[in-house]
Amino acid sequence: MSIVRAEPAEAGCIADTIADAFQHLGVFVWLVPPRSERRRILRDHCQILVEHALSYGEVHVTDDRTAVAVWFARDGRPLPPPDDYDQRLSSACGRWTDRFQLVDRLLDAHRPWQPHHYLASLAVRPERQGEGLGSALLRHYHAQLDADGTPAYLEASSPPSRDLYARHGYRPGEPFAVPDGAPYWPMWREPTPL
Repeated sequence: MSIVRAEPAEAGCIADTIADAFQHLGVFVWLVPPRSERRRILRDHCQILVEHALSYGEVHVTDDRTAVAVWFARDGRPLPPPDDYDQRLSSACGRWTDRFQLVDRLLDAHRPWQPHHYLASLAVRPERQGEGLGSALLRHYHAQLDADGTPAYLEASSPPSRDLYARHGYRPGEPFAVPDGAPYWPMWREPTPL
């Protein structure tokens, strides 16, 4: 297995992987309660994020495209929003748009101000979970961060993902939650000296 940077033409495939991996997690069940709508809406929402990261961040995938990591460098200045974000969000999320906007505000309110790289998504297709693909993506990017002396930040949305990140050097902060109580764990990783 090798890890490569994704190409813009792969945005839809990557959004599929993220939606498939996340659709059963508590925060995402709250975002789109009807199961019949959830995967499609999450996929369309993820496509906005992935396209934005392909322009303003980095998207790394395994060579078989079954696992993906979406990163943004945060240097203290705000990133520009995705093109036509409000319109695209409304089109993608329909009657659930206000919930996605609330989560955007929650994440923004808890994101640290100091420079770091932000892991927006780490996803592995459900049939490949537990094979170490997510860990491989983390080790790959952490090598760059450690060489540069750069910290990393993320929000874990389940206890298993929180525990995975802890094994890779992330320390959890005080959790925060969406209105139904489904938690996010903000997590920070200091670079490991080489």
